[in-house]
Amino acid sequence: MNNFTFFTEFILLGLSANCHIQTLLFVLFLGIYLLTLMGNLVMILVIRGDSHLHIPMYFFLGHLSFLDICFSSITMPKMLQNFLSQKKSISVWGCITQSFFFLLSGCAEASLLSAMAYDRYAAICHALLYTMVMNKPLRMVMVSAAWVMGFLNSLVNNLFIHKLHFCGSNIISHFCCELPSLFPLSCTDPTANKFLLSGSSAFLGLLTLPLILFSYSRIISAILNIHSSEGQAKAFSTCSSHLTMVLLFYGAALFRYISPASGSVLEPVVSIQYSVVTSLLNPLIYSLKNQEVKAALQRMLRQ
Repeated sequence: MNNFTFFTEFILLGLSANCHIQTLLFVLFLGIYLLTLMGNLVMILVIRGDSHLHIPMYFFLGHLSFLDICFSSITMPKMLQNFLSQKKSISVWGCITQSFFFLLSGCAEASLLSAMAYDRYAAICHALLYTMVMNKPLRMVMVSAAWVMGFLNSLVNNLFIHKLHFCGSNIISHFCCELPSLFPLSCTDPTANKFLLSGSSAFLGLLTLPLILFSYSRIISAILNIHSSEGQAKAFSTCSSHLTMVLLFYGAALFRYISPASGSVLEPVVSIQYSVVTSLLNPLIYSLKNQEVKAALQRMLRQ
């Protein structure tokens, strides 16, 4: 270890080394970030301000919007800064801190999407008892559990990364500090860290995916038992937005964290999918496909 030169900062290569392309990417991602902030803030304000939306579904949706603001704000300000900067550096401690909050937010969102799937199951399969089944204490426990699971998962993985020593190359072929991108830069063996990350991600998936699969299997069964096509369409519309976000988020996130890092150019693209695109699309999908949100937004604008 005495023959290695240790460093105090990483260089984030980002999405392109071409100056002109970086300028275009800055404009593109600045627009995405502003739309993400605006869309999710509007969703939170509409849900809090309209009494018609004070039901369990929108309680979870409000927390999802807050989480999406946090998720996108962890990486995008630094990414935007690097698009315009010659020195695209981040300190080692800053990088580890970013990876901690990135993993925390991602795991919390996965857990929250699972809770929302159960909420959709209760709304469709137990419509008359919906507000009793999804009572306030249960909702608070489910949201708190999502944050706790995210925190513990991130804490365990980031505590163990302190056992790694970074030396040699300090160049990260990514736009942010994700743990899979840090492991190849370690001059100590990161095998245990890789297994821990894959194992904890798989464990989180085993905790959250069964609830999603159970909820949607019951939802599909209930929808198929509805005799009118109009009733089936109405029932499916109440959960189609959530199902879309589950497929977009889980598909990309599980691929990124369970499969071994390969250094492929697709890895940053996959990360953008679940950390940037889903945060942008959540308020758009839920508002465009939801008549109650549209009506609440119109009432707010008329005031």
